[in-house]
Amino acid sequence: MIRPRVTAIIPAYNEEQTIENVICPLVASPIIDEVFVVSDGSTDRTKEVAEKAGAHVHEIPRKGKGGAMMYAVTNVDSPIIAFFDADLIGLTEEHIETLLLPVINSGRMMNVGIRDRGFFWTAISRHLPLISGERAMDRRVFESVPPEFMHGFMVESALNYFCKLHKWRFGSVVMHGLTFRRKYQKVPTLLAVVQYISMFWQVGVAMLTVRLARAFGRIK
Repeated sequence: MIRPRVTAIIPAYNEEQTIENVICPLVASPIIDEVFVVSDGSTDRTKEVAEKAGAHVHEIPRKGKGGAMMYAVTNVDSPIIAFFDADLIGLTEEHIETLLLPVINSGRMMNVGIRDRGFFWTAISRHLPLISGERAMDRRVFESVPPEFMHGFMVESALNYFCKLHKWRFGSVVMHGLTFRRKYQKVPTLLAVVQYISMFWQVGVAMLTVRLARAFGRIK
């Protein structure tokens, strides 16, 4: 059986400190055929670091995560795509296989990775909405979502919802040992708190928006 081509996509905004350690295991993985980085208006050395690590890098004006994801998908032709955030810490080839194999083997149309937040919070996360940025999917899942739902923190909620809408099988896996560089490590603490509040608010609004769009006939 011939394995379908797989592209790993990394939307990145000023992540020069962590992006190399995200790219290297992806480049080394035998099930990843291409690593595609979208430097989304970065003003640091994200592009240079990513290219040196072995990724194909496109620089674009700042579009936000959803815009960067759409740009990437329109510029690759792989039937399976996998998204990874650029601020991950501890990504391994084992994590990559755990995330991708259920999709490659046609068991799931989308698979979402749950980061390691310790035993208690990781267990809780499995019962909360899947908003993680680490997700592998058949590209038809991404292409099924209208562009108006591809912005801010609406992206993840929309992908989940459209899988349910089309009755496509999807699920999650815990990626033990995988963490990330938190907001308060990137910006001053007060600003980080504001960003966290904004993030959770946007996630809630996103979940409501896609459901209302369905209720009012905007999506079918």
